Amino acid sequence: MRPSADMIASVSQRMERFVEERLADAGDLGADAVAFTRAAASTLDGGKRLRARFCLTGWQAVADAESGGRDADHDGVIAAAGALEIFHAAALVHDDIIDNSDTRRGRPAAHRALEQHHTDAGWSANPATFGRSAAILLGDLLVAWSDDLLEGGLRQAPHAAAARVEYARMRRDVTLGQYLDIVEEVAAATVPNADHADRALRVATYKSARYSVQQPLLIGAALAGADAAQLAALEAFGLPVGLAFQLRDDVLGVFGDTAVTGKPSGDDLREGKRTLLIAYAREALPQGARRAMDELLGDPDLDDEQVAFLQRTITDSGALARVEDLIADYATEADRALRAVHLDNAAVGSLRDLARAAVARAS
Repeated sequence: MRPSADMIASVSQRMERFVEERLADAGDLGADAVAFTRAAASTLDGGKRLRARFCLTGWQAVADAESGGRDADHDGVIAAAGALEIFHAAALVHDDIIDNSDTRRGRPAAHRALEQHHTDAGWSANPATFGRSAAILLGDLLVAWSDDLLEGGLRQAPHAAAARVEYARMRRDVTLGQYLDIVEEVAAATVPNADHADRALRVATYKSARYSVQQPLLIGAALAGADAAQLAALEAFGLPVGLAFQLRDDVLGVFGDTAVTGKPSGDDLREGKRTLLIAYAREALPQGARRAMDELLGDPDLDDEQVAFLQRTITDSGALARVEDLIADYATEADRALRAVHLDNAAVGSLRDLARAAVARAS
């Protein structure tokens, strides 16, 4: 399945070389700077490379349609794909701080790992405060790395300006989306019940859908010199796939298997995430049951029995089935968007494969 394993391997190799250079730079600042740089580098381990894959395939859809990829510049898109993965790591670090998450991909979240580093070193003051403060800076460092890798790769790229526009838009959108997400957790009681679903979809669009799928596709396509029709088709494909991806994430955040997701089951319930799943459940519940749900949502000390109660409430309300139907509808909408447009057939097939993998997943 495209993008080829060679291209994905090239992205990983480019990121590894970049990190080695950063470690060499940090060496001049001493052992603490090296340890901090290694902590940043560790956040790049694992993951699905989803954003890199969509970026590379968006590039291939245009480049291969025009020349079979023979005359296209590979270096720029490899760097852009790597930069997207580093930016994603930064977003996860900050997201885990905001959500007070203890784990990420089955390992301690960055702020928890840095908290433990403080304890192991025998330093003074509060380890948790140090961990959070250091992790904020670690996320900021990753954002800077993302820019550095992108700009280094785009120096000779013929369509760099268009890609920069999309990359900058992505950064703005995901930051605003993250803010809207935390607003929903505290503003829900002041928002009319009828508005909760629309507001949840707005968060899903800007925090995840555009940044996870749509904009990586457009960045890759822009680097290949996409025309307006090609960009429009990929944009129309990317948004519903991104929304389906986020809705699947929301389902896993409530019902996912800890052994597969690497995060505790029901974590979104403890964090009080006001997702579309919750909005649909609240719409269907009578006032007393809705009040009971609201009282439990966002309690970090929810036990397994309370989590199971909320899971049953969501399922029995019909919200889970409704979200599953919407995921299927988004997948159909995305498939239609790629018809009758001048894109490479093999790359279009890869995009459809990527979409299915993003939607039908367990982690």
